[in-house]
Amino acid sequence: MLAAILAGGYGKRLRPFTNDVPKPLVQVGDKTLVEWQIEWLRKHGFNELVLLVGYKKEKMIEHIGSGIRYGVRVTYVIEDEPLGTGGAVKNAEHILSKTDIFLVVNGDILTDLDPKLLIEKLESTRGLLGVIASIPLPSPYGVLEMNGDMVTGFVEKPLLRDYWINAGVYALKPEALRYFPDKGDLEKTAFPAMAKDGVLGAVRFTEVFWKAIDTFKELEEASKTLMERYRSG
Repeated sequence: MLAAILAGGYGKRLRPFTNDVPKPLVQVGDKTLVEWQIEWLRKHGFNELVLLVGYKKEKMIEHIGSGIRYGVRVTYVIEDEPLGTGGAVKNAEHILSKTDIFLVVNGDILTDLDPKLLIEKLESTRGLLGVIASIPLPSPYGVLEMNGDMVTGFVEKPLLRDYWINAGVYALKPEALRYFPDKGDLEKTAFPAMAKDGVLGAVRFTEVFWKAIDTFKELEEASKTLMERYRSG
């Protein structure tokens, strides 16, 4: 199965870590972010990967190479100027359109959700061209449990299960690429248009590990969590 990783971001909020490498090459625990992603994708049967690279692309190519040491085969699609997430996917149309369904993964997320469930949803639901992985909104703050003006409890950073967010993992059919811009972000262009036309679905995931890496604090938290999970098996 084929998966594309959006790996060309600047990662400005992670500087100075991203001064010399693209964001997916930032170290998280004992591996780079993209190596965690490759391991996760391979575990779920995705052994054909397309890395959509731009910023510091030569660093990514040098580090990952052909992918053989990770048990996958890697192809690179290069953007010569920033195209946005939608444009980066569109730029790889010549590869992605050769398969019936492909996966797209944001290059700054870590998760253990099962991406094959997205593909199953896309294959089994008539009329859909894409499916988004969705998770409950993780609160960035602790939440007070109240009875009137009395505090009865405290829940540390709960999942807000009435609100669902885009988890940055997508299953798409090649026909969906007609919604993608040559330049621009898919969250602002392709997906709203697909939703309007009724061709975009979602799979809700609960009880999964998921972390976006956008700040130094998130990087620290992810490193700690992954190392704890690794030690516990």
